Order: sequence, then structure tokens, then C-alpha cells
Amino acid sequence: MKRSFLLLFGLGFFLFLASCRTDSKPATTSVKTVMDDAVTRLYQTLKPEQLDTLSQSYVLNFLTEDEKKVLGTQYLTFDVDVPVTVSLMRHQEQKVLPFWLENGGFKKTDLVVKNEEYTYEVWQKAFDAGKIELGINGFDKDRPVYFISVGPQKPGDHVTISDVFPSSQTLDTLQIGAFTYHDWSDLTLNEVPESLRGQTLFQTIRGRAREAHLVGAFRKTATPSSDKPDQMLLTWSGDPKSTMDVQWRTASTVSAGVVQYWMKGSADTLTTTATAFRMEDRLLQNDRFANRFTGNLTGLKSGETYGYRVGSKSGNWSEVGSFQTQSASPDGFSFIWFGDTHKSPDWGAMAQKTLVRHPEIAFYSIAGDLVSTGLHRNEWDELWQYSGGIFRQKPLMPIPGNHDSQDGLGAWMYQEMFSLPKNGPKSQDVPSEQTYAFTYQNALFLMIDATSPIEAQTAWIREQLANSKADWKLAFFHFPPYNFEEDYKDIRREWCSLFDKYHVDMVMSGHVHYYQRTKPMFAEKPVSSPAQGTIYTISIGIPSEHEVWPDEKYAVIRHKNGPLYQHLKIDGKTLVYKSFDKDGKVKDELKIVK
Repeated sequence: MKRSFLLLFGLGFFLFLASCRTDSKPATTSVKTVMDDAVTRLYQTLKPEQLDTLSQSYVLNFLTEDEKKVLGTQYLTFDVDVPVTVSLMRHQEQKVLPFWLENGGFKKTDLVVKNEEYTYEVWQKAFDAGKIELGINGFDKDRPVYFISVGPQKPGDHVTISDVFPSSQTLDTLQIGAFTYHDWSDLTLNEVPESLRGQTLFQTIRGRAREAHLVGAFRKTATPSSDKPDQMLLTWSGDPKSTMDVQWRTASTVSAGVVQYWMKGSADTLTTTATAFRMEDRLLQNDRFANRFTGNLTGLKSGETYGYRVGSKSGNWSEVGSFQTQSASPDGFSFIWFGDTHKSPDWGAMAQKTLVRHPEIAFYSIAGDLVSTGLHRNEWDELWQYSGGIFRQKPLMPIPGNHDSQDGLGAWMYQEMFSLPKNGPKSQDVPSEQTYAFTYQNALFLMIDATSPIEAQTAWIREQLANSKADWKLAFFHFPPYNFEEDYKDIRREWCSLFDKYHVDMVMSGHVHYYQRTKPMFAEKPVSSPAQGTIYTISIGIPSEHEVWPDEKYAVIRHKNGPLYQHLKIDGKTLVYKSFDKDGKVKDELKIVK
């Protein structure tokens, strides 16, 4: 998936689409309310194996008439001031018609609309001036959801559209070259009937397919939550010398949590109360609700080892973990980073070995795509299960990839998993904690969310680099500026030009599922020395293989296959970089001395 698919509304422009209406007038029952109640009743009525056999006909018999009315009318509503014809473009390969479409008076025409990926049949209905109410895309999850256009019945009439729900709905002109999905803005229309051109286009996101998903929808987790804390995870949201954040999971019935911690060799045990977030995954049939706790430890002593455990004063406790704070003296450090992990067991087996091979590391990082479907909590359960607890011993400082935020719905589950620095761009287009910076000893780490708008982060990157006195400057973001699959001109223009100006030493990325290290690059051209340019690396944390393998003249070394991991050691003015395969064999290495 291309990065630009996510730019405009990858922040969750339609995040509230699955929530209650936010119009100023009194709200009717929402699609979300109906679906929440319906799923609750299905869990109460059916056995797990029966949930896997649901059909649209069963669902329609199961729902009340009032619920079907809401689902058939409250998905998209708006007012028009003159009589109009609504054209509804429905994905031709969707197996079952939306239940309300024909009953609502829409008629299939001979018209078709196309883009490079999909063909849409055109359904139409004439409406008088007034309110227009349309229903859900279906109980399946057909991702190319329908979109509509509106045109006047009488030639020459001007249509004014008002009181639109969702209230942040965007309107454009239906024409060749227009895009329909904000989460795939590169996918533009290449065939539009003449009779529809110039009409008002209602743009949408593919995430709306999930709002009423019931058929083939239910999932299970192999590791449901319980009263005993698990999935312990360390991160930093503050100074690595004096803070540590501890996160964990319990069943939703555990309402309170604390962290007990102590400095090694001390008899004093300190306690910090944690905050809880009730995380719902409606279709996770054996663990719909779970609590995620976060405890922020502050006032720690630098260069010390601490023990800790999490739990509740009246309940269960976790096993004891340990962590180290950053030393106040510049005595060198190392860390490990992975490319895409996609909750892979192969990655997990390798990741567990890294801590045995490199017990001295200060922290881990993952350059995006931690999981494959970021709004499925069972995938996060797999990620933590396969990692084997390494992140309860060493902090994880990640960045999101396109798979961590799904179909324009944002990366809210990723956000709730991690407590990270809130020092990113002050822009409503860039979610807090998804872009951030931290300094560890003499190195600046720019952790950038490339699924958010590129230009909205440029000024922040410039400020961070201009104000940093660190000897080493390293940047992490998911989409690689130099690769043979996708051309990220905007990243090179906006960000790489700053890396040239302020001399960022290395950039770490993923996404394209192969390994590469470039020559030092300056002004988009190779240069002779790391002192003159930035080295760009790509890695992959899962098994991978490429059939097409064109030459890249800027590349020093490439590998088709994963999984791999990277170990970087910084000691004063020396950086040693190595990439290893799962067996610990060195696949690439580099030394930079300033």
C-alpha cells in the first residue's frame, strides 16, 4: 500500500463514523449503537461456532425492525434544497446487495464507474428537496465501499447540500481523476459516464466497511486477558535517565493497577498508581473488552537497575521484571531495530534470541507495521506472545506503519498500546505520540509517523535538527525514500533536504520487505563519504522474497530474504552498525568515525 493512500485522512478523519452522531440537533439512534447491541445479543444467543456461519438473511431475521430502519437510513444523511438524483456507485464484486438498496427505491442502471482497481455499477434514485437518508454498505466487509454523487433533476438548478452526517464529510466534483477514498488518494477514477460528470461527489474511506461487519467477522485470540497481568511492556515518555513507563494488560474486570518498583540492592519498595484504558474489540468473541494499564515511573536514578512488578493491591501480581536507566556519563550504548514485524512467529523466535546475543542493549525499535491489521486486538496479542517478554526487560520505542492504522480509521489501538513522548508536531493532522523525539546519551532519535501528512511535520523536523547538539542524528520512519517499489518524492523533498542541511547520519525504514543500505546520499545523489551525506537503510523482520529485483545504483548492499535485525553501537564519535539474520550471521556491517 502506498503511503499517500493514508495521507489525507490516515489520522482518523472518519474516526467518529463508528460512534454516535455529533450533530448539534437531537441525535437518532446511531449505527454504532445498533451494532453494539446486536453483537451483545449475538454473544448471548449463539455458540462460538455459530457466529462463524452468519449470513445476511440470518442477520436480518435477528435484528428488530427498528434496528433495520437505523441501519438502512443512518449511515449517511444530508439535506438538499432542490429535487436531485442520487447515484450510488456499488462495487460490482460485492457478493450481496446492501439489504436496504432495492427496498429503498434505488434502481440499477447500465452505467459503470471505474478506477484502476475496481468497477462500480451505478444505482440511482430521485429525491425531492429535503432530507436524504442512506444505509450501510453491508454486513460483509467489502472494502471498496459505495460512494455517491448528487446532481439536480432539473438542468440548470444549483444544488445546496447541508446538514451532512458524518459532519466532516468532504465533497468534491465527480470527474475523471477524482479520488473516492481518503485512505487511498492515489486511486483515482479513470472512467466516469458523461451524464454524471460535474455532479457533487461524496468522498469516503474504506474503513466504513467495518461499521456493520457481521458476516465472517468474528475472531478469537489465543491468549485472552485474565485477572493476572500480562503483556508487560516498557517505553519512555520522558527522560531515559530518570523515567520509565510500564504498560500491561488484564481482564476488564480488574479496575485498578499499580507498579511496585525498587532499586537493586535497596530495601525500599515504591508504588505508582497506573491509569487504565478499557479497550474494546467488538468482534473479538472471546475477549471483547480488556484493560490496558500504564504506570509512569519518575524520579529514578540514572545508571541504575530496578526491579518491578505490576498488579493490584487486592489481586494478582505479575512476575518480577527489571530495567536499567540511562547512565548520566557518556559511556556508550547500543540498541536493536527491526523492520516490519507483522506479528510474525518467525520474527518472534529471532527477536527472543537477540536479547541473549546482545544483553547490553538499551532499547528496541520497530520501524512500523508491528501487526498486519492494526485494529484487530488479537494480532497485538500475537505480537506480544511471540516476542516472549523481551519488551518487559528493554524499552520498545516504535513508529507506526500503514498496517498499524487501517483504512482511514487511524491507529488508535497502536496509540493506546504505547506511552511515548508527547513532543511531536503541534498539528491536528499529526496524532500525539505517533511522531516524537528523544535523546539517548549523545544521539538524537527522530521517530516520525510517515502515514501522517508529510508537510505537516517538516517544520517540526527542522526545529528538532536545528536545536540539537547531539553528535549523532538518527531518523526512523516507515516509508523508505530510496527503494525500487514506490517513489516517495514528497519525503525526499520535505524531509531528506533537511537531513542534507543538518546532516542526519542514518535513516531506518521498512515497508517494502527487503533489506538495503544505500551509499551516503546528498541532494538525492550518492556521495563518497558518510561525512557528506545520509545513509538510508531498509530492513525486514519477517520471511520475505522478491521475484522482481531491479538494479538500484545508489545501493551498497541488498538482501531479498528476511527475517533480519540490526544492532547499532554508539561509543563517543564511533558508530558500528551490523545487520544479522535469524541465526546470528552478519549480513551487513558499517563503521562510521567522526
